[in-house]
Amino acid sequence: MSKRIKLPSHPDRRQMIASAAAASAAALLPTAALAQSPRLKLRILETTDIHVNVAAYDYFRDTADDTVGLAKTATLLKAARAEVKNSITFDNGDFIQGSPLGDYMAYKKGLKKGDTHPMVAAMNTLGYACGTLGNHEFNYGLDYLENGCAAANFPLVCANVFKADGKPLLKPWIVVEREFEDDAGARQKLKLGVIGFVPPQIAQWDKGNLEGKATAIDIVDAAKKYVPELRQQNVDLVVALCHSGIAGGERKGGEENAALYLSMVDGVDVILTGHQHLVFPGNRAFDNIPGVDNKKGSLNGKPAIQPGFWGSHLGIIDLDLEKRGNAWAIADFKVDPKPIYERTPDRKIVSKADADAGVMAAVKTDHEATLAYVRTPVSATAAPITSYFALVADDPSVQIVSNAQLWYAKQWIVNTPYAKLPILSAAAPFKAGGRGGPNYFTDIPPGPIAIKDLADIYIYPNTLQIVKVNGAQLRGWLERSAGMFNRIDPAKTEEQPLLNDAFPAFNFDVIDGITYAIDVSQPSMFDVEGKVVAPDAKRIVDLKFDGKPVADAQEFIVVTNNYRASGGGNFPGTKTTVVFEAPDMNRDVIMRYLIEEKTVNPTADGNWVFAALPATTNVTFLTGPKAKDFLPKTLKASLVGDGQDGFIKYKLVF
Repeated sequence: MSKRIKLPSHPDRRQMIASAAAASAAALLPTAALAQSPRLKLRILETTDIHVNVAAYDYFRDTADDTVGLAKTATLLKAARAEVKNSITFDNGDFIQGSPLGDYMAYKKGLKKGDTHPMVAAMNTLGYACGTLGNHEFNYGLDYLENGCAAANFPLVCANVFKADGKPLLKPWIVVEREFEDDAGARQKLKLGVIGFVPPQIAQWDKGNLEGKATAIDIVDAAKKYVPELRQQNVDLVVALCHSGIAGGERKGGEENAALYLSMVDGVDVILTGHQHLVFPGNRAFDNIPGVDNKKGSLNGKPAIQPGFWGSHLGIIDLDLEKRGNAWAIADFKVDPKPIYERTPDRKIVSKADADAGVMAAVKTDHEATLAYVRTPVSATAAPITSYFALVADDPSVQIVSNAQLWYAKQWIVNTPYAKLPILSAAAPFKAGGRGGPNYFTDIPPGPIAIKDLADIYIYPNTLQIVKVNGAQLRGWLERSAGMFNRIDPAKTEEQPLLNDAFPAFNFDVIDGITYAIDVSQPSMFDVEGKVVAPDAKRIVDLKFDGKPVADAQEFIVVTNNYRASGGGNFPGTKTTVVFEAPDMNRDVIMRYLIEEKTVNPTADGNWVFAALPATTNVTFLTGPKAKDFLPKTLKASLVGDGQDGFIKYKLVF
């Protein structure tokens, strides 16, 4: 028997019609529209690789610099917070080493218990929720690290570094509980799990500071150990502070740049990267890597970012969170590395942020002390260091770089499989006139060398790398470098300019540790861009090591920089043969070398020359007006007179 439904007495007809219509409309809507899940927008902000660049200042050049500085990043940071209802801020490491301010603290002022490092003082003004360690935090030893971080008003985490007794050096992770406002205006409590990682190579890079005291394990292995533990705390999201970069290929374990592999670990939701000093998304270095979305900003679908270095960018990840049951999930996201400056087509720098007054006030005393520090001598030179003839003869400005690089490499190579291989050094003249004008040359007189003079020797923020090459690749490297010169016709008597104006001086590598001659009567094997155009050309002649001809199969170690080792300039034998990526900048290596040597005599050793041409050949080159005072005794050249655009002209005598 069917059950009769009892209706209410005296129903209101209009109410019944309206209710029926509403029921019919509801039946056509999806379930989510009937019971809208709470949604919440959360902005995650990141700084990374500040390297004690607090002020917008280049201590090496002793001048203001709008391309660097946490003080400028802080202005973007505060503006980014003001744009949204919910935000949280993290730092991704490499903060107590890397600029003369950091060196002043470590080498001059010192840091004892109870002191506040100026970098930490600046960061304390910005409301960080958490940070992690970078590899350079270990450069001054564990005691310095402990003293430097003790005054931080935010916690630091690191999951893959352990003390000698097996205990973690820092807490591997923490849970940050915050209350945020959802899209409907209601307050929502979120639990964020935060975990940190550093390249395990610190055990090698800072062996002197860590041996017997601390060690490091693989980033992914540490994540697999601790992320499940963190998830057991019923966190809503896990944010990985990964002081490691992004690289593809098959995972073998122990990777320095492991962020992509970390994204494959279950339970990790957001990855903040660093270490590479690149910008992600957007940098071409990240194109065509499976699992990497270089437009959206994701690693295997998970939001990720890398905001440059030295405060050049603020990392911004906007998460659109949706509550699904009792858990929050990422419904969508947007990634935006925001720069503190832009470069116009005519190479001018346009600042996009003023320096934050609060940050600058926190470091005022130490900043001023650092200015005095960089203006005082750290070493001395017994000979002038100039680059007026660096493109036509072995040169002291290049020689001192090679001397420092060789000094560094000889310490590294001792306990490696490459210990028995010959060590060579490749260095180029960076300030050599050209488009820089007639005054764009290195010019350091004999006497004291101040820290700021290092930028006059080595102007780029490169890091040191070492590659292994064979004799054939070494010859190809030098052939590519010899593209600096125009082809000279030995049968002509009219003037022939030697230097190819389209060839950048920083691609004119001189390789020390061997001897060779350059025959400019031969065509260049490569064009300016590095494409082979004359495969049978042989400008490099009489190539010898230890007085004997270099064989094609003979193996060498070559010290260079990250630009060259990563393929910059398209030099043969570099990109795929890297055996060591140092944690140190080439400029820092030069400074350490100068400090240890106390006095240097960077006289060029004349390991390369031009092959002879007929005396009737009229070959000329341009240099700066002050070159008259520095003509090398080994270079046969005569002053012709004034050249164009303020340069002077010399004739090369063969």
